Amino acid sequence: MSEPYAVAVMDGTCALCAFGAKMVHRLDKGGSIRIAPIQGKTGSDLMRQHWLDPLDPDSWLFIEEDGAVWRDLDALIQLGRRTGGIGRLLVWLKLFPKPARDWLYARVARNRYAMFGRAEMCEIPNEALKARLLP
Repeated sequence: MSEPYAVAVMDGTCALCAFGAKMVHRLDKGGSIRIAPIQGKTGSDLMRQHWLDPLDPDSWLFIEEDGAVWRDLDALIQLGRRTGGIGRLLVWLKLFPKPARDWLYARVARNRYAMFGRAEMCEIPNEALKARLLP
């Protein structure tokens, strides 16, 4: 039986998410976090399990080993708390009230391709990072 791991579910075609995947890989020294692109079977299944539409990849999930689920900006904040280092800077976003965090996340999520472009996460050349990607 394999060790349990946390899963970050994100858009596999977004340049900002690809950057996020690289940061997870860099900051998660223990390798306890896997990444599931929404476009893959695991990611789309997890989205559906949490009542989200995998064909509308504006949402982000972070699912911890104990089953705790975080969504959108709260998922990023929890991931930053978990990975530490520079990722802890995301915790400062908790200073904003939840409606403001949700509004901010929605604005960036809807405009992420225009703001940051597209990048195929599966085409990242780092083999160790690719090993974290779930099918």
